[in-house]
Amino acid sequence: MAGSTPHPHYDPENSRRPEDLYVSPPPWDIGRPQSAFLDLAHAGAIKGRVLDVGCGTGEHALMAAGLGLDATGVDLATNALHTAENKARDRGRKARFLRHDARQLADLGEQFDTVLDCGLFHIFDGDDRAAYVDCLRSVVP
Repeated sequence: MAGSTPHPHYDPENSRRPEDLYVSPPPWDIGRPQSAFLDLAHAGAIKGRVLDVGCGTGEHALMAAGLGLDATGVDLATNALHTAENKARDRGRKARFLRHDARQLADLGEQFDTVLDCGLFHIFDGDDRAAYVDCLRSVVP
């Protein structure tokens, strides 16, 4: 829908910077993995190389790293990525965090066995949503 804001904290028409989303803790950052992702992890559905797209402060990538998996998180919010790196260090977890546009995942030049998205897909509209879905296809075998 033209003129609509798909998410109350994301407003592409007013060019809010991704960093603006993490000036203070956003409501979606609950400081732990979402229960649905924990259930998937316990069921063995999260495996291999894991990509957490729109990782924010890294809870899901860190969960995957805690399972002993090769975990990468991507986001555009630099300050969120710094928080994720600090969490990884504090928790003794090895995860990689990259500043990268989720609509250009093919540019990573990598393949992943599991791709996680907790709260990114719904912020895109129209062409951005289609580009995002195409990029997801580019990083899975």
